[in-house]
Amino acid sequence: MTSTRWFKALTLALFALMFFSLGIYVHGALTKPTPLSQAGFAAVPAVSPASLEAKGQGGAPENPFVRVAAQVTPSVVNISTVTTGKGRTASEQFRPFGNDPYFRDFFDRFFEGMPRRRQQNSLGSGVIIDKSGLILTNNHVIKDADEITVRFANKQEAKGKIVGTDGKTDLAVIRVTAKEDLPVAALGNSDSLRVGEWAIAIGNPFGLDHTLTVGVVSATGRSEVGIAAYENFIQTDASINPGNSGGPLLNIQGEVIGINTAIVASGQGIGFAIPINMARKVMDELVKKGKVTRGWLGIGIQPLTPELAKSFSLQAEEGVLINQVMPGSPAEAAGLKTGDLIRSVDGKTITDPRQLQRFIAETEIGKSVEVSILRGKEQRTVKVQIREMPAS
Repeated sequence: MTSTRWFKALTLALFALMFFSLGIYVHGALTKPTPLSQAGFAAVPAVSPASLEAKGQGGAPENPFVRVAAQVTPSVVNISTVTTGKGRTASEQFRPFGNDPYFRDFFDRFFEGMPRRRQQNSLGSGVIIDKSGLILTNNHVIKDADEITVRFANKQEAKGKIVGTDGKTDLAVIRVTAKEDLPVAALGNSDSLRVGEWAIAIGNPFGLDHTLTVGVVSATGRSEVGIAAYENFIQTDASINPGNSGGPLLNIQGEVIGINTAIVASGQGIGFAIPINMARKVMDELVKKGKVTRGWLGIGIQPLTPELAKSFSLQAEEGVLINQVMPGSPAEAAGLKTGDLIRSVDGKTITDPRQLQRFIAETEIGKSVEVSILRGKEQRTVKVQIREMPAS
């Protein structure tokens, strides 16, 4: 009986030893390092400090907005202006008896010698477009300014001088004297924008330097906003406030896609930026010539409505209706008439007045274009030579 118990105990011990040895072997096989080449994988290159920085803290992918902020902020500037204008005299501001001659003379003598001039200060933003010191901003930021001060991201300041302005697009270029090369923002391609893409605004709202806000491209090709003569705005819900004007609207790559210009004050999250492709053309002309020249047809135009189409016996649903032909204009010389419906110009279909206005304005001076019109039921093609738009 005793020997049987000892036999059972010895058997259990042998089994335990065997399983213990097997466990050690399996553990060693599983945890032993295997060369990646033997496992069928290519060797992984060593990670450099630069790549660790690109990934961000803790090895996590870097936030793209952080990258854009670091990349573009140095090229965004704060623009402050001082405008000294002639105002009313103190006696003109304080005339409780209106323009009664007796009291008017009394108050004029009483306030004689008091200053007639007043100062107005304004704040805006701008973006450096050339390392030599060229800065793109809005015309309304520096309009009528007697003094322009530009403050950079490093808090240094410089006086700015106007290179050229264009009130029709609300754009302006100013220049500062730089002792060294300035950081320049990369310009993108606004024609390739799609609704829903990220939109990043950097500027100085209410004087709060280099504030970054994020939204999306809400719409493109916005016109009839009533801000400028030539409108083709990018709409965004990235927060834009007073002081953001003239600052850049960026894509997720940190490229400038627009110049922030205006907001709908009664709304929320409705801001507008001038597309950078439009701004680039204006900017180039301002730098080269100090002004912008535009093509001119010399016609008044309006959208086509069903009522107007019926009135002019036009069998068409789209196009732009001529409601005026100016005397001595290229349009008159080419034989265009009131009531003609413009369908296309140089093969490009025309659907609304703003589109035609922009197309003609950007056409080279002296170039002849083929204008396809509908006059009543008759389709015609007329050649018109574009002339420079008069200053008035």
